Amino acid sequence: MMTETDAQTDNAVDYSRDKPTVYVVDDDNAMRRGIAFLIQTAKLPVKEFESGQAFLDFYHSTMRGCLLLDVRMPGMSGLELQEMLRSKQINIPVIIITAYADVPMAVRAMHGGAFDFFEKPFNDNKLIDRVKQAIDCHVENVVDDGRVREIQANLEKLTKREREVMELVVAGLLSKEIADMLYISIKTVENHRAHVMQKMEAEYLADLVRAAMMVGIDY
Repeated sequence: MMTETDAQTDNAVDYSRDKPTVYVVDDDNAMRRGIAFLIQTAKLPVKEFESGQAFLDFYHSTMRGCLLLDVRMPGMSGLELQEMLRSKQINIPVIIITAYADVPMAVRAMHGGAFDFFEKPFNDNKLIDRVKQAIDCHVENVVDDGRVREIQANLEKLTKREREVMELVVAGLLSKEIADMLYISIKTVENHRAHVMQKMEAEYLADLVRAAMMVGIDY
């Protein structure tokens, strides 16, 4: 049976915390190893854990991929791990692997945000397909999250007046309309607008509008 130390060293050449990886959490050694082997046949990096706590101890925010999670485990159950991940705002996609008797629990997990669930025995190809979809989804979301953080950081660079001009530009107002509204000259508006575009790293107006929408500035 894999220990927490083993979990951090086993399959070391097959994964990294920065490379999309399939994390298999199951206390059943044979089942866990079988799932890991299946994942490896699809040429996906895989990492095994015998408990939810082992996974939490290993987790780092740079990790990307998908979590394959057994429902019934001693100590921390799959549902408890899922709840803890949600409370810690860890948004890695979770695919539940469950026995027939645990289907109602798997449905609960789906309502709790799980990506999918599979009954044992499951169709290998379907599981692999869903795993790949979950990984793609996570990577895309991580990219979006990173972009949102970049936009928010850029917003902090704006002066109060530049922020006002930006919001009015995004709302579709022309420079003359903004000038009249803020009681400043059109030239001043154009200067502020140029600074906004530069600080927000927006080459075109559409880029600025898209960035604003991503952080909730939408008029």
